[in-house]
Amino acid sequence: MVESVAPHGLHHVTAIAEDPQRNVDFYTKVLGLRLVKRTVNFDAPDTYHLYYGDSSGQPSTLLTFFPWPGAPYGRQGVGLTTATAFSVPPESLGWWQKRLRALDVDADEPIARSDEEVLRLRDPDGLVIELVASEGDSRSGWDGVASIPFDSAIRGLFSVTMTERLLDPTADMLAGMLGMQHGQDTADGSRFVMSGGTEGTAVDVQPRNISRGLQAAGTVHHIAFRAPDSETQAKWRLELLEAGVQVTEIIDRRYFTSIYFREPGGVLLEIATDQPGFTVDEPLLELGQHLKLPPWLEPNREQIQASLPPLRVPPAPRPDEVDG
Repeated sequence: MVESVAPHGLHHVTAIAEDPQRNVDFYTKVLGLRLVKRTVNFDAPDTYHLYYGDSSGQPSTLLTFFPWPGAPYGRQGVGLTTATAFSVPPESLGWWQKRLRALDVDADEPIARSDEEVLRLRDPDGLVIELVASEGDSRSGWDGVASIPFDSAIRGLFSVTMTERLLDPTADMLAGMLGMQHGQDTADGSRFVMSGGTEGTAVDVQPRNISRGLQAAGTVHHIAFRAPDSETQAKWRLELLEAGVQVTEIIDRRYFTSIYFREPGGVLLEIATDQPGFTVDEPLLELGQHLKLPPWLEPNREQIQASLPPLRVPPAPRPDEVDG
């Protein structure tokens, strides 16, 4: 176990969508996240890779999408990440409930779960999103959407939920190999917590005797944990290999470097570095405004752009709207 990095927190969650414009409209206009990068799936550059987060796209605030037009819809089940939770100010859940109802979003009534109050909703593809009332979250979020007041804005990721056939094999990897703390047990499962406090550090594992999930539109593709630097990432990779886990080489994702592996239940995990971040190829004020390609794909820009559907994105913010 690499103690200096294993408990660092969530970096991002990546999911699959069907319609890119519908995806942009929902996450920027309804949930009020900032589109911080418009690029492509580096492994399949005929589709977008869209990143949403806070004002500068800090790790622990990011939800990203591969939107594949015409993609079939998936099915929630074991072996998948089945919920992605965001932190919101405690007093804002009622405001969010009214907003979602007014916008005809598929959402449940808020419920008390353990010591948390949670509002569950589904995006236009059926992806499960939760808003968790969280005390003491110091992240500022993104307040560039006029219809969402700052004291209600989403702050960042809170947790992810993995649904598994069996608890113990996944628990052994999270707690034993990746160094997370085994936290609270409930009737639904167990929580594992990284040491970064309450801001994007929780992984809930829920054992279920249900069918295996089908990964497609409306489901999570993978979840990523934070490594503070490349050296620690490399050490973590070595530890995993020595433990017999199949791990990819370190892959350059332009805005971070990554390694990928699967936990015993089948969920794809990633370890991503905090740096260099999203301003490496685009000024802070212009994040998300232009299609950005990594240097190795730039020679194919004309062909790539021709394969992508047109996309209307929110206008660039004023300088006083960005605190990064």
